[in-house]
Amino acid sequence: MLTDPACKNAYCPPDKTRVRLTDSGGLYLEVAPNGSKRWFWKYYFADKEKRLALGSYPTVSLKAARTARDDARKVQQSGTDPALRRQLEKLGNKAEQANTFEAVAREYHSTRKGAVSPLYSARWLERMEKDLFPWLGTLPLAGITAPLLLQVLRRVESRQAIETAHTLRQAAGQVFRYGIATGRCERNPAPDLNGALKPVVVKHMSAVLEPEKAGALMRSMAEYAGQPATRAALQLSALLFQRPANIRMMEWVELDLEAALWTIPAAKMKRTVHGKTNGRPHMVPLSTQAVAVIKDMQPLTGHGKFVFPSLITGERPLSENTVNTALRRMGYGKEEMSAHGFRSMARTIMAERLPGIPVDVIEAQLAHGKSGPLGMAYDRAEYMQQRRQMMQTWADYLEQLRTGAKVIAMTSRAA
Repeated sequence: MLTDPACKNAYCPPDKTRVRLTDSGGLYLEVAPNGSKRWFWKYYFADKEKRLALGSYPTVSLKAARTARDDARKVQQSGTDPALRRQLEKLGNKAEQANTFEAVAREYHSTRKGAVSPLYSARWLERMEKDLFPWLGTLPLAGITAPLLLQVLRRVESRQAIETAHTLRQAAGQVFRYGIATGRCERNPAPDLNGALKPVVVKHMSAVLEPEKAGALMRSMAEYAGQPATRAALQLSALLFQRPANIRMMEWVELDLEAALWTIPAAKMKRTVHGKTNGRPHMVPLSTQAVAVIKDMQPLTGHGKFVFPSLITGERPLSENTVNTALRRMGYGKEEMSAHGFRSMARTIMAERLPGIPVDVIEAQLAHGKSGPLGMAYDRAEYMQQRRQMMQTWADYLEQLRTGAKVIAMTSRAA
């Protein structure tokens, strides 16, 4: 029988491979020349001699080693090989670790990288790491219930990040659906939280929507005393009503002023990764007024890449805040008008004041996804002539508003 002092003082001479100090019931301590000491239990199963590692000394004490031996003997006496039982437990632990919420979420994230934009992918994982992994990450996916998920989302709500809480619920739902598909769980608790979170108050982009106010805005832009590039960006925002990012990143190579056409590459459009890679470019017909504004910029920036280069360095486009800052300098508050608001202004006023323009033509110019069974497979190229007429009608109408002409409903040339 071994004692604690014997275990502590045990050593292996340099000329030997190992030394075994026996205890009882097949338990022994194996000492190596380098000083390491390991517990083993020798036993027989199916008429074969086997041994089971029980840990290292002194991490596993003599008393603990004897307890482990006794537990393994009970397994043996039940008709199961203790070594096989341990292998199965290790496999089970490994599988359990692979089935945690964080492990499944990261696996799902890796499978989706090529299908979404890098920015969306990074933001998705960033939200998970900040708000869900610290509380749910180590839990088995199958064990997470709706009340538990709600409790975590309530933490996000408590800091008034209501929209983020809803976004996280949707993201968690994606993980659970992937877990169901891969056999990690049987149900998705996220839909059970419908109505449990505080509602998101939708706030529309601030925009000028009345013709009289639009006329005042056009006059303010024409009289803007700031940088010429900023004034031109403001004017084209109104005339072309494209997304602010597309306006500020307009490149000279994208423009054909003789054909009065701006071709925005698919990669610059607000689309899925597939749409950016395989989709058509977005064609923007230019009115005579828009062409004039762009030609005025040629002597200033025509030698560079961007029509509206950064005021600090021409190697980058205009800052995303420049147009909004200019609107503030002109006296338009955040609740009155924004760079994105030019799209709403055009969409609303055209629908109300320029009769005869089909909604599909306006939506095509806005580059909005087409609804219905055909979806984005619908060929918008057939609208080019209508859009060209519409853009000139819109520019003429804005010019009337700017000069203070009587505001009446115009008959669209696209009718």
